[in-house]
Amino acid sequence: MNDHREPPADRLRADVPHSARVWNYLLGGKDNYPADAEVGEMILQAFPDIAGIARDQRAFLARSVRFLAAEAGIRQFLDIGTGLPTANNTHEVAQWTAPESRIVYVDNDPLVLTHARALLTSTPEGACAYVDADVRDTGRVIEEAARTLDLGRPVALTLLGIMGQLPDEEDPWALVSRLLGELASGSYLVLADGTDTSDTMNRAIEAYNAHSASSYHLRSPARIAGFFDGLDLVEPGVVRTSDWRPDPGRSGQDGPPSHAVSGVGRKP
Repeated sequence: MNDHREPPADRLRADVPHSARVWNYLLGGKDNYPADAEVGEMILQAFPDIAGIARDQRAFLARSVRFLAAEAGIRQFLDIGTGLPTANNTHEVAQWTAPESRIVYVDNDPLVLTHARALLTSTPEGACAYVDADVRDTGRVIEEAARTLDLGRPVALTLLGIMGQLPDEEDPWALVSRLLGELASGSYLVLADGTDTSDTMNRAIEAYNAHSASSYHLRSPARIAGFFDGLDLVEPGVVRTSDWRPDPGRSGQDGPPSHAVSGVGRKP
């Protein structure tokens, strides 16, 4: 886990692949270094559909935030593992529906934080804040988020592709429970992760883990659904990412198999 007290410049290792920058490469972005592109290209060669999973996840983020802001009335968002800014970022989707929405972005990559502070700007009515922290440091995440969010009111916690970065021995299910335990009744969990349902993808991720500073841990759909234990699942439940409330005419049923699942759950 990165120490947030270490100067960001000292943590910006351009020679070591980082998950956020590799993901940026897979999305066709330019905010990555040769080391990230090399690993990203290796994954694409082994599992070309990984780029589709990356795009599906970004589209799911937009659909779920739109649902939460427009239908569920959520006005506060805690986005952990922000990733590099791209189209339809959390605050853009939320504030398009409700300009007064308040968003806290959390990441531990100095490049992500630099871009976020420059590009992710709030409406005058709302707020955006940026926290330099690791998801494992739940105490710091909550303490810093509380400077911008009213934790006595519902908050949407988004964890897209983040829990897969923690191995089983770190008990990511308990970590999610700790975070949700600090949030008010009526809060929501938005979560997506890759599944172990493709032998080809399993091998591609093994190669990624062997060449990256971080690692990713694919899990079964049932184990990913376990993150929502104790929550009231929003229909259609934990499903293939492209099948979660697809936009009209965009049902994922006709697309290739997607080895990632997503869901939204409400804290009673």
